[in-house]
Amino acid sequence: MKAFVKTAAANSVALLHNDIPLLRILIIDDEEKLRQLLSRIIRLEGFDVREAGTMNEAKKILQKDPADILLCDVKLPDANGVESIAGLKALAPHSEIILLTAYGNIADGVQAMRNGAFDYITKGDDNDKIIPLLQRAAEKIKLAGKVQSLQQQLEKKYAFDSIIGSTAAIRDVVTMAQKVAATDTTVLLLGETGTGKEVFARAIHQASPRRKQEFVALNCSSFTRELLESELFGHKAGAFTGAVKDKKGLLEEANGGTVFLDEIGELPLELQAKLLRVLENGEYIKLGDTKTHRVNVRVIAATNRNLQQDATAGLFRSDLYFRLSVFSLSLPPLRERTADIPLLAEHFAAFFAERTNKKTPRLSKDYIRLLQQYSWPGNIRELKNILERSLILADNNELQPEHLPADLVSHSPDSSSFDLASAEKAHIRKILQHTGGNKTEAARLLQIGISTLYRKLEEYQLG
Repeated sequence: MKAFVKTAAANSVALLHNDIPLLRILIIDDEEKLRQLLSRIIRLEGFDVREAGTMNEAKKILQKDPADILLCDVKLPDANGVESIAGLKALAPHSEIILLTAYGNIADGVQAMRNGAFDYITKGDDNDKIIPLLQRAAEKIKLAGKVQSLQQQLEKKYAFDSIIGSTAAIRDVVTMAQKVAATDTTVLLLGETGTGKEVFARAIHQASPRRKQEFVALNCSSFTRELLESELFGHKAGAFTGAVKDKKGLLEEANGGTVFLDEIGELPLELQAKLLRVLENGEYIKLGDTKTHRVNVRVIAATNRNLQQDATAGLFRSDLYFRLSVFSLSLPPLRERTADIPLLAEHFAAFFAERTNKKTPRLSKDYIRLLQQYSWPGNIRELKNILERSLILADNNELQPEHLPADLVSHSPDSSSFDLASAEKAHIRKILQHTGGNKTEAARLLQIGISTLYRKLEEYQLG
């Protein structure tokens, strides 16, 4: 025992200044002197330490205040540490358990690990391991805490509560989406580009029983037919030129979770048949394979096209359309919920202000009025881009009409009160200042072609 304490004390001095979180340790050992000495040493590492001489005493302590790490002797007067792991985990499910024994054997060690112990060490032989072992357990707990925190942030970010808007047009859709989220029903999201279909898809997934599994999104218009089939269903090595090894498809990656298929109307007819098979019986065949695979996924699809008309015209399979549209949700365009524009604009202003380390600006009445008078062909996505550019242009803490693009102002009934050419010139100058003269990046932010930008630079003599 003296050798154990001496070695541990030396390690304590060497590791005293390491960054260890203040975690709670419960030492369970019937050897009082050893328990007290261990407690003193471990406290030097910054841990909050408590002691128990029996398993019964330990359980009473855990019922009141669970510990993060349990340092437990195997041979106790009223219990066997290896056999007690399940009971300890029931009281402190997120704790790590390290077993100590004076008579170690391989069988006990193996069984301890199977039962869920973090580690199993022998007193005397492994004295130098105790403090580093506690540190490793602490790091594991710290990492688990970060993962849980990130999970909570994701849940908050993608929850239905994150969908901004108080108008009946959007709240009615949210209510319907919340009802279908609890089921396993396939959902078809309809609406113009930029109305937030992926936001709704993620919210449905996050509110579903599948939320702890993967959410995988695929835009069906972003790939050629062959690559789209490979991305969705996976492929075998040699299935096509460049397929040098087997590849999992997104269906396999999302097994147990949700697959979001955006622009489903662009899915080729041959792949529509394969997707229908997945929806009907969970079966599919990888590209270049002959073996049938099974998968359990929920499918949420989205489109800005009229799939019913496409099905009638033979451009989309009728049987797939009926299978996808078991539960359809139509997302309203922004022009039909103009009362929500101030809320959305303020949200995006705060978002981009935080990203650029600026103070959140006020939005002037004229600025808001112009936003509400615009028709928003690009919907919420366009509004988000407009707010990003406005914050780049704003020199003070208030967004004014001159911070809006000239084409947006020109659509206003009051456009005659603004010098559009001057506004556009000032807008381009500000964007160029922001990009440090990078014309390609400026054209991207302005959402115009590079040739159009050069023409306007010449027109306004900004070259």
